[in-house]
Amino acid sequence: MSQLISQVTEAFGVDGKLSQAISGYEPRAAQIEMASVVCQAIEADQQLVVEAQTGTGKTFSYLISAILSGKKTIVSTGTKALQDQLFYKDLPLVRSALNKPLKVALLKGRSNYLCIERLKKLTSQGASRHPQTEADLTQIKRWSSHTVSGDLGDVPSISESSFALPLVTSTPDSCSGRQCQYFDDCYLLRARRLAMEADLLVVNHHLFFADMALKDTGFGELIPQAELIIFDEAHQIPDIACSYFGQSLSTRSLKELASDVIHAYHDGLKDTKQLLKAAQIIERCSDQLRLCFSHHGERGDWAGAMQRKDVASAFEQLSQNIDFLYQVIKISLSRSDALDSCFERLIELKSNLALFEQTNKLGFSFWYEAGKQHLQLNISPLSIADKFREHINSYQASWIFTSATLQVDNKFDNFKGLLGIESANTLALDSPFDYQKQSLFCIPRYLPEPAHPQYVDQLALLIETIISASNGGVMILVTSYSTLNRLNKILEGKISQLLLVQGLDSKQKLLHSFSEDGNAVLLATTSFWEGVDIRGDALRCVIIDKLPFASPDDPLLKARLDDSKKRGEDGFATVQIPQAVIALKQGAGRLIRDSSDQGAFLLCDTRMVTRPYGRIFMQSLPDMKRTRDVKQVITYLENIAK
Repeated sequence: MSQLISQVTEAFGVDGKLSQAISGYEPRAAQIEMASVVCQAIEADQQLVVEAQTGTGKTFSYLISAILSGKKTIVSTGTKALQDQLFYKDLPLVRSALNKPLKVALLKGRSNYLCIERLKKLTSQGASRHPQTEADLTQIKRWSSHTVSGDLGDVPSISESSFALPLVTSTPDSCSGRQCQYFDDCYLLRARRLAMEADLLVVNHHLFFADMALKDTGFGELIPQAELIIFDEAHQIPDIACSYFGQSLSTRSLKELASDVIHAYHDGLKDTKQLLKAAQIIERCSDQLRLCFSHHGERGDWAGAMQRKDVASAFEQLSQNIDFLYQVIKISLSRSDALDSCFERLIELKSNLALFEQTNKLGFSFWYEAGKQHLQLNISPLSIADKFREHINSYQASWIFTSATLQVDNKFDNFKGLLGIESANTLALDSPFDYQKQSLFCIPRYLPEPAHPQYVDQLALLIETIISASNGGVMILVTSYSTLNRLNKILEGKISQLLLVQGLDSKQKLLHSFSEDGNAVLLATTSFWEGVDIRGDALRCVIIDKLPFASPDDPLLKARLDDSKKRGEDGFATVQIPQAVIALKQGAGRLIRDSSDQGAFLLCDTRMVTRPYGRIFMQSLPDMKRTRDVKQVITYLENIAK
């Protein structure tokens, strides 16, 4: 046994450092096994993939191994919320227990930090804004006088979706760098300096891959220095990495550039009338391209959209006027530092715009996403395996990938294949929870299949029955907003319990209300399928409407399916099923979060038992007691609710 493994095993022991620091601590065999295997990977600079199911204690396993190894470490988490939990809760506890000197740092993306210059400008402008935005800006200004980190997530009483936040953060395009009068006090630069000096740095996947793709200047120097890289919630990596290894262009960026050119015109270039005219045309052309798509928002295949006359015409107009702005700015170069900066941005945007004319490029998906105000064009690689493998092999480091949901059909092949790490070592650890005693899993009989026109109505009746039996404490996870809206209309007024619906408040507030009430009903989709940790009696039942297959209309999925077909593979089996299995495992994982939890899990999709692929889903779920009789579920929930 190596010295590192010996130290780590001792820390987890009955009389070890964790036991001395944490009241009620008990050693877990799976936790110690994971820590030992992580140590082996660290010592040998290996790649390791670990599926550690809920309750294993994987966070302490990799943190203690990393800290005691003494290696410079980057820990990347799935979301900013998990990033904060790791940094402010888990890491301080481990550091205190080990009593080991350690420089730690938290680093988020640029848009999370207050830009002093932009806040000062907003304050001096005094423009008329929406009352709520104005109130939020006032709160930010008050907070800015005493913040140390400048992390806007710390501003009290402001929603993460507040319109005020983008107004007080900088973008790579708008940042004036060393020319900024507040350069020495910049919160982002301070966070980056601390990150460079840290022994252990906590980031999130988006920031990590933005760096890996060299899209966030300054942070790119961090990864080569790391000797150990740990990905928690690693199941998210393939999709996130895919977006960063591609290209994107937003009408927001074009309009911001035009706005900055107009400012440069007013700040000393008023003799160049063409400059103002060219910038204003770009603003109009950007809006015109956005207006070619639904004002409610949509996403689709860009190659198909370019076949439409209105889209092709608007894109051509934008492209021509980008060329016009290029020629106009070129004439005035060196007259203004601000305009010179705009010219550099314009060159990159002009180059990116040209990429979206080459929609027949093999190995990539060209797609668009229209929001309420802006249109984003995207080029995503159909596979990142080669690219990711190349990056990993270029660093002399250990790479640890862990999550509660990585296996499909009890195999790691899908995950390893997506990342090009086929040679990585693997470890699967079962949950310590007794699912047979703590839970009941039901696929209700007699429900029509999800495609049936009466399905949602029948589902709503079943949900009402379940809510009545459990007296609330129910989380309903659905696969689409249309189902969410229909169920909301049906359930509203029909149940006596508090009904909380995604979209009517922030995720944090909804989860807090659900936990505090104790008998509430939460109706949600998308982001609530993972990263939700509600322990105790507040959550007694999880209902999922159907198997979470991605929409076949999704442009990136369509491209992947077409690519699979060309390679002679069954796209449904190799692409859609693995994605859906991981999503279902995440959704089901919301129910049992502690050894004292009890609850029922209902999957209201009979395809689970009528289709051959149902076996793969069934084998991937925890070993719960199973039934198809809803009456058993009702009795079970009634007993829990007593």
